[in-house]
Amino acid sequence: MKIGPQYKISRMVGDRIFPKCQTTKFAISGTKRRSTKRPPRPKTEYGLQLIEKQKARFSYCMTERQFSRYVKESQLAGKDNPSLYLYRLLESRLDNVLFRMGLIPSRLFARQVVAHGHILVNGRRMSIPSYQVRQGDVITVRGGSKESGLFKNLEERNKSYVLPDWLSVDLAKLEGKVSGTPGTGHAEANINFGTIIEFYSRV
Repeated sequence: MKIGPQYKISRMVGDRIFPKCQTTKFAISGTKRRSTKRPPRPKTEYGLQLIEKQKARFSYCMTERQFSRYVKESQLAGKDNPSLYLYRLLESRLDNVLFRMGLIPSRLFARQVVAHGHILVNGRRMSIPSYQVRQGDVITVRGGSKESGLFKNLEERNKSYVLPDWLSVDLAKLEGKVSGTPGTGHAEANINFGTIIEFYSRV
């Protein structure tokens, strides 16, 4: 999937949603557009919901068709709490789990790594980035890929990284485990999934 200009998208949604944009350079430039003579119009409720949806879609690196399918599934299967169900579906994608474990620096890159066959789930090669992991699944880097430059210096790169409590990882072994279920309030506090459900309920 092609995302497009990441700086421009981050400014559009008003948040640094890509790792590339979480830099001093972007922080200095800000997430807002340059000021003009005309003050910006206040956003409508629909406009705010649309931005929240776009923020989530681009954060998880998905097309509109893919993302809307997850929302529809959440509305049908997660009737008691569809926003939590949506969050768990997105977080349980294999590409996202690799990113959360700190094995891969971005979700977009994680999709490529999975698609190229570098990852095993419970000892079996998995090439589907959208694969839904379950509690107890063991995720490892394929033996022939461990010497690749993709996985060099992970311990150094992840010194200050806080691992979600539903995952465990051994960076030295390039192995991780899904030890629980994704819970809200940790990884994507900048996204309001309830607002996204409301957006799709009215379109």
